[in-house]
This record gives sequence, structure tokens and C-alpha cells, in this order.
Amino acid sequence: MCGLQVGSCSRCENPSVVYQPYSGQRLCGRHLRASIRKRVSKDLRNQLSLPKDAREADGSPFRILAAVSGGKDSAIMLHMLFDILGKRRDVEIVAGVVDEGIDGYRSPSIDCVEELCSMMDVELVRIGYEDIGYQRMDEVVKIMPAIAEKNPDAKGMMPCSFCGVFRRQSLNTLAEKTNARAMALGHNLDDMAQSILMNLQKGEVERSVRLAPHTQTPIDGLPPRIVPLRWIPEQEIHALAMVMGLPFFHGECPHAAGAQRQASRNIIAALETNTPGARHGLLHSLENIREAFSLSGEGNMDVKSCSVCGGVTSREVCQSCTMKSWLNEQT
Repeated sequence: MCGLQVGSCSRCENPSVVYQPYSGQRLCGRHLRASIRKRVSKDLRNQLSLPKDAREADGSPFRILAAVSGGKDSAIMLHMLFDILGKRRDVEIVAGVVDEGIDGYRSPSIDCVEELCSMMDVELVRIGYEDIGYQRMDEVVKIMPAIAEKNPDAKGMMPCSFCGVFRRQSLNTLAEKTNARAMALGHNLDDMAQSILMNLQKGEVERSVRLAPHTQTPIDGLPPRIVPLRWIPEQEIHALAMVMGLPFFHGECPHAAGAQRQASRNIIAALETNTPGARHGLLHSLENIREAFSLSGEGNMDVKSCSVCGGVTSREVCQSCTMKSWLNEQT
């Protein structure tokens, strides 16, 4: 669905580049870009309410950290942020990338990030797992069997379980390093639908309620996350990135095989094929659940401070410090 489509655009006579089964429309590159920009701009206003002058008390601009990975989603996200907010002198957009330490995967994707930021003249800040006390992800994968032998809670964990925790901690560190007031993530509609499905499968409704955006329910000590692309299907983002000629890496992480998200991806794709609009329905359902939780007061996170690092957590010791202790046992 993300390749060139047969037929002309539903809004002009130019050839279409994407078909929207949920709307019945075919769109050319120009109208696809306009459609995505309109939806992103509308939702961005809902997620991030900025005054006419958003400068800080010291006169510095309101800083948004755009978490980029080198993939198509974060490339479009950064471009949309820059297109919509880039002309405002009271707002500054900074890009941040995390180097997880995955040979053959992260290096070429960071090359794409650097090219993109250079094209847009956006500052890029980089951090690696080693910079905050972890190990390269390739090394973590090698010692995971030994970790599982000593720690029952680690049994059955996939590499993504470790990487997700380390990545979140890395992004928090980047936000602190750049003095960001908000952090933009490149999650698209498919990503959101997959996360909702995975949480429902495990009966973790509150976990879905706590998904970004967080601007209405900020957590002390963390910049609120925004997700400008959350209503945009993955295939439309892919098509637009191709049309615009943005640099992005096409490869898949070599450690992702067997992860639960892969199975959820296939389920969501099948649902969407059988019932166009299913992804939107899942996200709309989450919004209704989130509102119900907000009215009842049940959706508030039980926030604590980690007894080891002092970071925000819902447990006595945060998962980041727990995993770091597992790693230290192997050294």
C-alpha cells in the first residue's frame, strides 16, 4: 500500500501515490503532504498548547526535543515539526538520537539522521548506552542467557525488553541535557494501535492510558511526550518520505525477531485489511477510556522516586536500575 498506486488523485488529475481504504481516496504526493500536515497541525495544537510567546522567563525559546532514529517516521515527524513551528522565534526544535550499539543497523541510520538534520539546519545531539552506564545492545544480547539463569524475572525477556528501558532512560537524559520542555516521538497510527492491543492482551488498561501524549497529565521530573503522527498510518508516512526524498534507513533491527510487537503488527494489519479504519477505532477507544479514567481519577500514575537513582518510577527500584544491576553481575 505504500508503493505507487494505479489511478489518479481524488483531488486532482495527477497520479496517486497512496490509497486510503478507510476514506476511499487516492492522493498524489502534493495532496498527501497537505493531508498529513493538516492532521498533524490539528493534533499538535491539542497536544501542545503554546501561548503566543512561549519564551522562558530568561528569554530563551521553548525547546522541543525531537527523538529521531533514522527511520521514516521520525524523519517525517521532524520535518512536520519544523514546517509547522520552525518559523516561530519563541520555539526551538532540537533533534536527539540514541546509539543503542547495534552493529550494521544503528550506524547507517545515524548517517541518515545526520544528513536530515544538516538539510534542515537542525541541531543534533547524540547519546550512546555506554554514556549512561549501560552496555552496547549487541553485548547485552550475548549475556542475556546468563542473566536469565541468575534472575527469574529476566526469564523469557526479549532484547526489546532491555532496549526499550535503556532507550527511555537515554531519551530522558537527552531531554535533561538539552533543557527540553517537551519531547516529540515519531509513533505513527500503527505503532499506537499495536501498543494498545499488546496492553489489552495483558489486561493492562492503565498502561495504555499512560501512553503519550502526556501534556494533559505531566509527570514531575519528566518533559511531557507528544506524538504528532499518532493519527497517521504507517504506509502514508512511508509514501510521503519517498515522495519528499527524505533520507531514512530501511533496515530492521536484527534483535527484533520474536518480539511481541511483531505479532501485534501482523494482527493489526489483518484487522485493518478486513475492517478499514480499525486502527483509528482502537485509538479512538483509547481516547474514550482515557477520558473515563480522567473523570474517575483512576488514571493517575502512582509516581515514586527510585531508591537507587532517584528517577521517576512506579516501583521501589526502577526497571532501569534493576536491569543495570543484572548487567553488572556479569562483569
